[in-house]
Amino acid sequence: MARVTVEDCIDKVENRFELVLLASHRARMIAGGAQLTVDRDRDKNPVVALREIADEHLTPDDLKEDLIHSMQKYVEVDEPETDPASLAGGDSDDNVAFDRMSEEELLRGLEGLVPPANNSSDDEE
Repeated sequence: MARVTVEDCIDKVENRFELVLLASHRARMIAGGAQLTVDRDRDKNPVVALREIADEHLTPDDLKEDLIHSMQKYVEVDEPETDPASLAGGDSDDNVAFDRMSEEELLRGLEGLVPPANNSSDDEE
């Protein structure tokens, strides 16, 4: 089989720099033990990676996503959002339930509060 060249892959990945990044990432994956999708034919890992891209065994988008994932130090995990009631601890009696207080109970609670000290310009006069 003839050697693969960059020109064979440029119609799959238009940017040559991106092609080099993706092929080198795939070559490192192969060196790390990844499964080959084409016959090796005594070719080195970068050539095998370019052949896989040229033969469309691997899509550039998948390689790009894998490259980004491999470089991330912190991977954000999509977790289902919890409802506010479960964050407050549900309906247990030991939690304060502000939404169940009447207006009178709220006012009685506020009457006992002491206002903060006034640090306005009135002290300077």
